Amino acid sequence: MAEIVLERLSHSYFPNPSSTRDYALRNIELKWSDGGAYALLGPSGCGKSTLLNIISGLLNPTEGRVLFDKKDVTHLPPDKRNIAQVFQFPVIYDTMTVYDNLAFPLRNRGVDSQFIDQRVRAIASMLELDSRLSLRAANLAPDDKQKISMGRGLVRDDVNVIMFDEPLTVIDPELKWKLRSKLKELHQNISLTMIYVTHDQTEALTFADEVIVMQDGEIVQVGTPIELFERPLHTFVGHFIGSPGMNILPVEMTGNGVCFHGHPVALEGTATTKTGKFEIGIRPEFVKVCSSGIPAKVHKTADIGRHTVIEAQVGVSSVNVISSGPPPALGAHIHLEFIPEHTRLYADGWIASEGGSG
Repeated sequence: MAEIVLERLSHSYFPNPSSTRDYALRNIELKWSDGGAYALLGPSGCGKSTLLNIISGLLNPTEGRVLFDKKDVTHLPPDKRNIAQVFQFPVIYDTMTVYDNLAFPLRNRGVDSQFIDQRVRAIASMLELDSRLSLRAANLAPDDKQKISMGRGLVRDDVNVIMFDEPLTVIDPELKWKLRSKLKELHQNISLTMIYVTHDQTEALTFADEVIVMQDGEIVQVGTPIELFERPLHTFVGHFIGSPGMNILPVEMTGNGVCFHGHPVALEGTATTKTGKFEIGIRPEFVKVCSSGIPAKVHKTADIGRHTVIEAQVGVSSVNVISSGPPPALGAHIHLEFIPEHTRLYADGWIASEGGSG
């Protein structure tokens, strides 16, 4: 296991980058503690896989350093970094049994056969593969094959870090939740440093203790799942995380605060700047339908089980509301209230209000 530090890391796939747009990664600064569970979260093309490939040694960064336990490994090849990696598609030997697949990484390193047997059976039990150890991998379902691939990374107890690159992409949606919870359980039992790369917020937030949200080659926020949901530091984080995501609404600054389509809105705290493009961010969970407030018209409703999502129109802006009461009729005129302690001000995309009690 290892503490991993990324120092001033930037990377370009161009031989002579001349502007920031030429960089796939820009000025990445990160520190991951030994034994932690982390997720890299962001849309396709944001730089997640590039960063993972730099950590694993498949890419040398254009600028910056990668440190494992304070040792500079920036230019070391993958086989010198003592890492394990699990990919989107299972990397296994179909002609081998489950047992032999799990044992292979240890046999390849000349590990004692008794230790191999103990380790293989322990990992197989954790992954619920112990009843399939004698079966050939070719005869198994896709989720079991991916379990084997995960097990091949977990079976070694001497790795610095295990990296998962979109490992549930090919798994049936009905089985994803089982593997997500299994990975979380495995981390709690083994306590290896694990980095999970995904574009799926549910996978990231259920697996990781700390999530790194990326956009366009940069880190926009690092935090716990609760921190990312409750107080996004950037509008991208607010919109990207949540279902539906945070309402991002245009406002105008006034002498006493801000106005949304001419209606004054109370914020979580005072504004920290008076310049920029101003917006407020508020989660649909913290917008209330009430008897007085901001007038709106119901545009859509969606019953999603325990609550209803109402899409209301205020001027040209759409506002999503999560409500537990009976849904209003389409076209109905309603009033909205924004809970002040959850109403954040943003300037040019970045948080610009002092934190309140929310």
